Amino acid sequence: MSQSSPQQALTPSSQRGGSSKEFDFLCACACVESGTDRISRIAAWKEFGVDWSELLRLAEHHGVLPLLARNLSAHARGVPSQVEQSLRSAFDGNARRNLWFASELIRITDYFEAKNIRTIPYKGPMLAESAYGDVALRNFGDLDFLISPADFEHAKEALGELGYRPSSDLSPALERFWLRNGYERSFDSAAGKYLVELQWGLLPRFFAVDFRIEDLLTRGRPASLGGRDVLGLSAEDSLLVLCLHAAKHLWMRLIWICDIAETMRTQKLDWSVVSARAHELGILRIVGVSFWLAQRLLDCPLCEPTQAIVSGDAEVAVLGDQFAARLARSATYDFESTKYFRLILKLRERRSDQWRYLWRLMWTPGVGDLATLRLPETLFPLYRVVRAARLVRKAF
Repeated sequence: MSQSSPQQALTPSSQRGGSSKEFDFLCACACVESGTDRISRIAAWKEFGVDWSELLRLAEHHGVLPLLARNLSAHARGVPSQVEQSLRSAFDGNARRNLWFASELIRITDYFEAKNIRTIPYKGPMLAESAYGDVALRNFGDLDFLISPADFEHAKEALGELGYRPSSDLSPALERFWLRNGYERSFDSAAGKYLVELQWGLLPRFFAVDFRIEDLLTRGRPASLGGRDVLGLSAEDSLLVLCLHAAKHLWMRLIWICDIAETMRTQKLDWSVVSARAHELGILRIVGVSFWLAQRLLDCPLCEPTQAIVSGDAEVAVLGDQFAARLARSATYDFESTKYFRLILKLRERRSDQWRYLWRLMWTPGVGDLATLRLPETLFPLYRVVRAARLVRKAF
């Protein structure tokens, strides 16, 4: 059997068309557990003339600096001292910040519990501990809490007692309107802006993915954070939520694909439940593209049920190729553009969901629509007209 060349060892068997050697190397380092093949790729970095400034830029853009720092420290020899120092500083800074967030999450969760407010914290420290095994290995900048719309006002008051204030000013009437049409509110404190989000939906309403928050709360399971028991999402719900979050951003950052791959690696998942819920919600294509990208970019092994989701829809590979190419170029999207809306449309496999998506897209007001015009409460229905007018103007 012939041995692979260093370049072949660096690039996974599934070729990444158009990607740079720095991006390929970053993909090799974007994992918690490195197998023999990955270790050999990382150890052979000298063979490829890696541009360290470009590699560090990509790692920061894609949110995987902590993973790069850990794997270079463990498996690479002779890394320039300036690069090692930069990575160590970034890793230590991220660890300190994440420990503060973890302690703040426990403080807020305990206060919500004392106030009999049902919430589930997710992503952030919860994901870092459950999927990565170390709160320092995942970069994040806020705390997300899922909450029933009925409990929003009580949770807002509780956050106020803890020193948090809404990031934007909304009148009581406009806030009630936003509870019906939006899905989240951000909160600031003396420690910074946009540090906490209360979410009564997983996605903007126009996405037409009706994941009931009450069901997520009911299916919540005990999880550990810093040795403390905290209510978290069930493993199956967590995986689907991560796929939806990555799809909302069109998989623009590698860390969101790492989240999916590490969750699949570490969690005991009932794949029949994952498949059934994805089918019920009409997001099998979104889940399939997420799995395809995890396999293609991160060599994530797919078991038979996950492979069936990927191969069961011919559009999965077509869309996956498109998103992988843009990811490798660090391309971004305008999330208010018709191009973005069309791509989201292509991610829905059922015609009925596509029509619901288009209807809601046209008539569901967003933050930009509310900011365009200040209307009295009696005229709030006109925000739907504002929404439609703005979309038509973008289209033409």
